[in-house]
Amino acid sequence: MFIPYGHQSISEEDIAAVVEVLRSDWLTQGPHVTQFEKALADYCEAKHAVAICNGTAALHLACLALGIGKHDRVWTSPNTFVASANCALYCGAAVDFVDIDPRTYNMSVEQLEKKLIQAKKENKLPKLVIPVHFAGQSCDMKKIRQLADAYNFYLVEDACHAIGGKYENKPIGNCCYADMTVFSFHPVKIITTGEGGAITTNNSALDKKLRLFLTHGITKNTADMENQQEGAWYYEQQVLGFNYRMTDIQCALGRSQLKRINKFVTERRRLVNVYHQALKKLPVILPYEEKWSYSAYHLYVIRLELDKINKTRRQVFDELRAANIGVNVHYIPVHTEPYYQVLGFQRGDFPESEKYYEAAITLPLYVGLIEEEQRYIIERLYEFVI
Repeated sequence: MFIPYGHQSISEEDIAAVVEVLRSDWLTQGPHVTQFEKALADYCEAKHAVAICNGTAALHLACLALGIGKHDRVWTSPNTFVASANCALYCGAAVDFVDIDPRTYNMSVEQLEKKLIQAKKENKLPKLVIPVHFAGQSCDMKKIRQLADAYNFYLVEDACHAIGGKYENKPIGNCCYADMTVFSFHPVKIITTGEGGAITTNNSALDKKLRLFLTHGITKNTADMENQQEGAWYYEQQVLGFNYRMTDIQCALGRSQLKRINKFVTERRRLVNVYHQALKKLPVILPYEEKWSYSAYHLYVIRLELDKINKTRRQVFDELRAANIGVNVHYIPVHTEPYYQVLGFQRGDFPESEKYYEAAITLPLYVGLIEEEQRYIIERLYEFVI
């Protein structure tokens, strides 16, 4: 049977939670949305959490809430899904990238500082930086926060891989160092709501803006209205917003999943340790975890030492796929995509990201990956790499 690189874990309790909503009077914006938001904020130790239809929409809303617009600059990592950069383009801003650290594959603090020094000289500083917590491990947010204070830019953590992880022994999403943190609950992520996302923040003004943009820019709160209320039906559109809401059905599933998140992360880390021990003799570079990090391990990415094997990455990838192992590659550097090439980016602009990409393969990792399947993956790797 085919072994995917990621897969959801759905329990009878999850199913019962969704069925309960289907039998209720509320399917869309009901009590389960509020309950999920509170549970998520409590888990992350943040003041506010806003449930959103997906992680991409959450990134867009974060930019909108910060007032990102036509004359602004937003920096992120090239080693990410395109949504981390596209969100700024949706707002009309210019996008640029900061190369990655060669060990963690997260945004390099050294490269960020170097780029900021040059940008200040050219009067081209960013208004927002979006560090991406790749594969579940946090960026070094304390150091990035120090740079944000020194160069006066906003910080939004793209933690779409990282719920359940920790930075300096505190839950990712607590927003100790960032203005907002963005999560994704796609089925291959740590927990799922089907499709879905969220934003946490400690800033009440940002929370209010997020909720306004979330629902068409409309408010029904009389205290916020510009005109006198005409009746119980009355509402006001105050900004150009979007329909980015999550449903009660999804939030019921998310709240149920959230109850097991620590077990999910523990199991992922157990599977990672099995890989670590079994693969350390192969000509591959295994994932590196900083001492201050507790990775949620959304992904398990190895890098082939291509100078030590007699095959290309493509050959190894294709052999594993032919063996019904659903390996993948995360990620094609965003600046090499055709759309971004038209914007002026070129291959060679961010060499560390490109070097990483040339040898990276993502192995299957998810709750429910059984011992026999993991052993089969390891055996095939030895067969195809040595």
